[in-house]
Amino acid sequence: MPHIKKKRVSIRIDMTPLVDVAFLLLTFFMLTTTFKPPEDVEVVIPTSHSEIKLPESNTMIVYVDKDGNIFMGFDSQTLMEKMFGAQYKYKQASPVKKEMLGETLMKARISNPKLRTIVKADATAEYGIVQDIMGILDQVNITKFSMVTNFEIEKKS
Repeated sequence: MPHIKKKRVSIRIDMTPLVDVAFLLLTFFMLTTTFKPPEDVEVVIPTSHSEIKLPESNTMIVYVDKDGNIFMGFDSQTLMEKMFGAQYKYKQASPVKKEMLGETLMKARISNPKLRTIVKADATAEYGIVQDIMGILDQVNITKFSMVTNFEIEKKS
């Protein structure tokens, strides 16, 4: 007795739920993404050949802009509020006078002893101001700090 073969039934996958999920995810990421806020201090940093990475947490950054103004900021909003007041909680940095920089650095280190110091100076800023900042850092016993530069790749000729 011969076997009668049944016809194959084709499988059909409904793609509608997949499209709905894709649009839901797209909408979620669009609505929850926060864009980088504009910088309070614009600093064009010089170039170097060093590849050392900066720490991402527990950082205290001293900025020097092209006019020689000094600013100071922290990666922690609570520390920014504690050091400079509520109006600077969501800001990147606060202006600091050179005379008050040493005292502010000491207060910050007392608030968080794990803070790592970073100096970010504009490439066109006078070197004397950066030298003064390094002297102040030495006076308050911060002997280990990082200078921020852009990485420059050597061109082969």
